Amino acid sequence: MRFPLLSTALALCLPASALAQSTDATDLDQLLVTATRTAVTVDASLAAVEVIDRDEIDRSQAHSLPQLLRGRAGINLVNQGGLGKVTTLFLRGTESDHTLFLVDGVRIGSSTSGLASLQDIPIEMIDRIEIVRGPRSSLYGSEAIGGVIQIFTRRSGSGVHPRLRVGTGSHGLREASAGVDGRSARGWFGIDAGWQQSDGINACRGIGYPFYAGCGMDSPDPDRDGYRRHSLSLRGGVNAGDTLTLEANALRNEGHNAYDSDPAWGLPDNSDTVQQVVGGKLRYVPSERVTVQLVAGRNIDASDNFLQDTWTDRFDSRRDSATLQADVDLRHGQLLTLGIDWLRDHGSVTGPFASFGAARGNRAGFVQYQGRFGRHNLEASLRQDDNDQFGRHATGGVAWGIDIARGLRVTANAGTAFKAPTFNELYYPYYGNPDLRPETSRSVELGVGRRLGSSHWQLNAYQTTINDLITYDIAIHAANNLDSARIRGAELTAGTTLAGWDLSGQATVSDPRNLSAANAGKLLPRRARRSARVDADRGLGRWRIGMSWIAEGGRFDDVANQLPVGGYATLDLRAEHALRPAWTLLAELRNAFDRRYETAAYYNQPGREFALSLRWRPAD
Repeated sequence: MRFPLLSTALALCLPASALAQSTDATDLDQLLVTATRTAVTVDASLAAVEVIDRDEIDRSQAHSLPQLLRGRAGINLVNQGGLGKVTTLFLRGTESDHTLFLVDGVRIGSSTSGLASLQDIPIEMIDRIEIVRGPRSSLYGSEAIGGVIQIFTRRSGSGVHPRLRVGTGSHGLREASAGVDGRSARGWFGIDAGWQQSDGINACRGIGYPFYAGCGMDSPDPDRDGYRRHSLSLRGGVNAGDTLTLEANALRNEGHNAYDSDPAWGLPDNSDTVQQVVGGKLRYVPSERVTVQLVAGRNIDASDNFLQDTWTDRFDSRRDSATLQADVDLRHGQLLTLGIDWLRDHGSVTGPFASFGAARGNRAGFVQYQGRFGRHNLEASLRQDDNDQFGRHATGGVAWGIDIARGLRVTANAGTAFKAPTFNELYYPYYGNPDLRPETSRSVELGVGRRLGSSHWQLNAYQTTINDLITYDIAIHAANNLDSARIRGAELTAGTTLAGWDLSGQATVSDPRNLSAANAGKLLPRRARRSARVDADRGLGRWRIGMSWIAEGGRFDDVANQLPVGGYATLDLRAEHALRPAWTLLAELRNAFDRRYETAAYYNQPGREFALSLRWRPAD
């Protein structure tokens, strides 16, 4: 499938009105903290960033985090059969375990597989999402080769804010959520509970002849593979005087997932899962020039797996982390950040086929400088990690930007990053290799963008070289540091308001090449070389209507590039109607033209789907 992504996005998102020279303080003042671990405006960030706030989440009517992230700049998602099924994310063409995920500042993800369970994070409990594209190991350590994605749970302004939503839809979708937030001058609290259940689709189509266990089996079960989850979020905080703030948060999701397997192999066909994040923060401001904060938390990622009703095995991961950070204003426009990180990973696999247990610690120190000199901005960061498994590792980053004129800005970035081996790669029987080295990378990036009033656009071009990629080595029958890769790409994001329509578009072109001897010149698997997304929304009195067009080019599902997966384009339509000031009826039609497609070979994606929901949210 071929389509002119960049020209399409430019045509739809950069009309003549994009050159209007008005001022929109709301857009300019939107803050993020993930790019530098300090609060900066999106407009001032030297990194390629995107912030998805609660209003945009509500407008999208997405039912899951993967649905919300589809088609966004630099992101490829691979899903194994619809809602609730395993979903992996490739950011800027890097591996699926090369993106660091945080929830309220706490590191998440399985220490055994290295993946974050995106499909299980309840979207109704998210306040905003910050996406930072490009290496950030010099601030966060391992896993941040492709970038960092941080999820913040819901917050509210002053007063008490209750909410309720119920819905239904295709494939037996049923969902309900309720919550309340409250805030006063001295403190705040919040609680949200949610439930979602779907009968699912027949996720696995099979390949017609025996090839391997799993979805590639000869005759997978012709049944629906359902999903359900129950979620709870608690949070609260208190201002203990003028200089001290304490807050705590907890998010827990319990789910059940059904999928296809081959009974002859004795492999599981359903799982009970638990995802939990608990964290706390203490913030101390002894003076106007110094801020100190301590953040600590624990992430649990566990799965009990079954073949019908018979238990087969258990994967268990626990990650404990803590950060002490001090931000010092040296003078106006000059900020120095000093910090230390501590991380302790525990992982185990229990079962008749494979069992192991492991733990390791990591200690790190980092320093960052941010300075503004007239029209110029400079950032520099350095970090040293000391890991029980692979020893010491240093990473660094530098960024520069210049404001030229009339909202035009040019930026340049360079950085190194690394990824520590997972416990599965180190210790899993018949696969693990305890002598593995970390995967390492070097990246450079150039960007240019313009923001005038409610219109903006940004173009970023980058190159990343990755060495010591871990793959299975048939010569030693174990994982080994064999591969290397070079990824080149460009991303365009743009938005404007035209004739009452809020328009935004994103487009990505990428060339992720394998540089390893056996597959030199081949494309890295599961990455589409082209992708685009266009969103349009408009309010019409008591109505609001919108659409999302998402397209991805073809990809390969194997390293030898012998298994192609075709490209596709889908159109989603949505509408809202305010029945009363507090009551809103929402309707959507996803994949309106019933496009049949896959993002992973042999795994079906849902066809046309509808959903209807009712939301109660009293006005502020």
